[in-house]
Amino acid sequence: MKTITPCRPKWKGTMTDRERFNNQMHYKPFDRCFNMEFGYWDENFKEWPIFVENGITNNREADIFFNFDRIEVISGNVWMSPPFELKVIEETETTKILINSDGLLAEVPKDDHDTIPHFIKSSIVTPEDWKRCKEERFRRDDPARKVDIEALKKAHPDDRDYPLGVNTGSMIGKIRDMLTFEGLAYACYDYPDMVEDMVETCCVLVEDFLDQVLPHFDFDFAAGWEDICFKNGPIVSIKFFKEVVVPRYKRIHKKLKEAGIDIWYVDCDGDVRPLLPYFLESGINCLFPYEVNSCCHPKELLDEYGKDLRIMGGVDKMVLAQGKEAIKEYLEGLMPLVERGGYIPFCDHRCPPNVKPEDYLYYLDLKEELFGMK
Repeated sequence: MKTITPCRPKWKGTMTDRERFNNQMHYKPFDRCFNMEFGYWDENFKEWPIFVENGITNNREADIFFNFDRIEVISGNVWMSPPFELKVIEETETTKILINSDGLLAEVPKDDHDTIPHFIKSSIVTPEDWKRCKEERFRRDDPARKVDIEALKKAHPDDRDYPLGVNTGSMIGKIRDMLTFEGLAYACYDYPDMVEDMVETCCVLVEDFLDQVLPHFDFDFAAGWEDICFKNGPIVSIKFFKEVVVPRYKRIHKKLKEAGIDIWYVDCDGDVRPLLPYFLESGINCLFPYEVNSCCHPKELLDEYGKDLRIMGGVDKMVLAQGKEAIKEYLEGLMPLVERGGYIPFCDHRCPPNVKPEDYLYYLDLKEELFGMK
């Protein structure tokens, strides 16, 4: 196993990472802010000298390298099983046309640099397509969906000192991946029963997974993924979200609540404000990684919703690229939010390569100075 030597000491503290996370997320006294980041673009690992010279090649290694507080999530097989086989259909000088694991015909850069693919066509368009795909790739009795509880217990013992979450999958975001943005928009109107059956299938697979793991672990939080918003709001109608998605969230929340889990974040980019009341109604009470530019400053929502809401993220990645003065001004503005609890600041998505490494290290140092133990 690769040995990674941290480049900086861990922030001083009097609590374990687990105690700190739980207190901070529950608006209780904590020794200092939980120290974490969401990661980096692939290009950073090829371009930032601090990564290249120290052999750091991925986000997990970077977390150890920067000595962040530890946070883990247990996930299950709650989506396509098996996925579509990755196949390159055509190549040009600069791009590849391929079938991806979700069955989408996609155009991607030949050099594999980070970007959103251009999705050309989905393999699932009609109810007949979905029926065939469901029978082949969404079987509840697929042996690959069985969780190895004993292996997970060894990996995450009862006496752990870090917060452990349970993954709650995706009720609609992965469906968007499968149908494409445009395909989902049309399908909600052309084949609403098909889309609802997709949501129900996602929900049942998550419930099956939760039934396997919840009795065996004392989880600290739940984590879901729903990239269904962009800068102008959600890509599905509020009516559809309320009538189709929210009832499934509530079923999952019932299981979480019975297991003593009362912190549930959803990873959703874009402007989530139109959906936020329904997230909260469903039991989802934390936003992650909270993109500022497509929404608003985290203070606005934390002021509006008070202690009913938590936010993780919300450090504007655009500001990190503007230099030390801008970074200092922004972080100082977050101090009251950190101090009152319910808010853990980090870059509001993967840190892009246009941020200078020296400015990023300054940002990490300043975070410790402002949010660490005095």
